[in-house]
Amino acid sequence: QVQLVESGGGLVQAGGSLRLSCAASRRTFSLYAMGWFRQAPGKEREFVAAISRSGGESYHADSVQGRFTISRDLVKNTLYLQMNSLKPEDTAVYYCAAKIAPWTEVPSYAYDAWGQGTQVTVSS
Repeated sequence: QVQLVESGGGLVQAGGSLRLSCAASRRTFSLYAMGWFRQAPGKEREFVAAISRSGGESYHADSVQGRFTISRDLVKNTLYLQMNSLKPEDTAVYYCAAKIAPWTEVPSYAYDAWGQGTQVTVSS
């Protein structure tokens, strides 16, 4: 099973930007659709964005649409989440996840593997 390691989290002021990365351990990275989720204190984990195996299809939650962009590099076996115009309500632990899926599927649930998470804190 693929191993996932997130990085890039930190403390940023409202309106700032961060780019999260998720490195995958296996060369079979292209077999997996990928997603980002987040969990704020006292709240359930929520879907943020997902991208197909090819990278040609993606979907973003309404709460981040227009501010966040998911992408992947099939050569580097890495998933990214570019986060712009950050808000205090974006504060959470961010997780990347992988799911075996058809070539163009963009799943928002039932992922197979998860990273350990990276903390993002947005100050007002």
